[in-house]
Amino acid sequence: MLEKLFKLKENRTSVRIEVMAGITTFMTMAYILAVNPSILSVAGMDANGVLIATALASFLGTLMMALFANYPFALAPGMGLNAYFAYTVVLQMGYAWQVALLTVFVEGIIFIVLSLTNVREAIFNAIPMTLKAAVSVGIGLFIAFIGLQNAKLIINDDVTLVTYQKFAAAEFSTVGITALLALIGVLITAVLLIKNVKGGILFGILGTWVLGILCELTGLYVPNPDAGWYSTIPHAIISLDFSSIGNTFGQVFKADFSSINVLDFITIMFSFLFVDLFDTLGTLIGVSSKANMLDKNGRLPHIKGALLADAIATTAGAVLGTSTTTTYVESAAGVTEGGRTGLTAVVTGLLFLLAVIFSPLFLTIPSFATAPALIIVGFYMMGSVAKINFSDMTDAIPAFLCIVAMPLAYSISEGISIGVISWTIINLISGKAREKKISILMYVLTVLFVLKYIFL
Repeated sequence: MLEKLFKLKENRTSVRIEVMAGITTFMTMAYILAVNPSILSVAGMDANGVLIATALASFLGTLMMALFANYPFALAPGMGLNAYFAYTVVLQMGYAWQVALLTVFVEGIIFIVLSLTNVREAIFNAIPMTLKAAVSVGIGLFIAFIGLQNAKLIINDDVTLVTYQKFAAAEFSTVGITALLALIGVLITAVLLIKNVKGGILFGILGTWVLGILCELTGLYVPNPDAGWYSTIPHAIISLDFSSIGNTFGQVFKADFSSINVLDFITIMFSFLFVDLFDTLGTLIGVSSKANMLDKNGRLPHIKGALLADAIATTAGAVLGTSTTTTYVESAAGVTEGGRTGLTAVVTGLLFLLAVIFSPLFLTIPSFATAPALIIVGFYMMGSVAKINFSDMTDAIPAFLCIVAMPLAYSISEGISIGVISWTIINLISGKAREKKISILMYVLTVLFVLKYIFL
């Protein structure tokens, strides 16, 4: 049955190889089960409900990837997109998290339509590669910045706006020790990754967490729930109470439409769509290249099925109660282990489903333990800077503006807007419009983004 469904022999693999590859993929991306609730709870969402929604959305999306495309790629709520959801749409723009979920839901519906047609190719071709790379880099810096803040390694300052943590002046039993542990966690994770330890990011989180528990037991760390410093010691390991999913499930349909600014809604939705679309395409092409899955023309067979799985997972995830679900670059870990078919994805998906039972364990993981993961993921996303042609300033300057705007404006949306506007206008004024083949779509997007700054 497995042979018939996944064509194992044709893909030169076996059940054992696929199972091990699936476990490896899960180990490299399981950190999202700790990080996503931590980020989305900042927006006011129930952390346990988000964790269950995260696990279920990952399970559904990864299973559909296996069935629709027979690829060893796994899906989960995307890093960067969850930060945009919480910190930009909810905290900065002031919208309720139900409204943010609604934009994700609409984005998913549009992505489904695009995946069923050839429109996605037109959009993909319209956006210059420079900006695609810049968005990835900018999100990486934004994620790392959030990680540094969550760890209290970077703090607010009245003079310079932000500064580093001064350990001598910090309350050591809370701020000081947790910031120090986060710094140690970054070093642990870095060494594990350098040593090619599978699941290095997850083990980095767990290692930092264990150090936190030891510090609490020895009195170096003193919990103070009233000030936001919680115990690192789990009160339970498993739970069969799944009622908390009710706090997030279906809330997308309870959004207050009267509070929604139409232009804002379009901008937010497009930002989700833009990042999701290009992150997914980039991941699919990058990981499939590593696995030699591309045909002689450099195209990925069954890409429509893969994109459809991603789009449906986003829509279902919004209903369950989580930010945009997307294809994970950590799938490369399973591919490296020999995973070549959807059976790898099935194994990964089933492990995400099993993780629902262990929700109390994941929820106890402190933010200083997940902060190193954010910082390291930011490092991974920085790799796209090499794709930017810095010898061509009409490409490089807009890319630079896009990158710096994201962390400094604390908004992925603003980075995308500034990148699109500057790229179009700089190339147009420089007389490069014909050479760069600026599409009608880029002109339309530029006008919309300019109007946003005029009227909002």
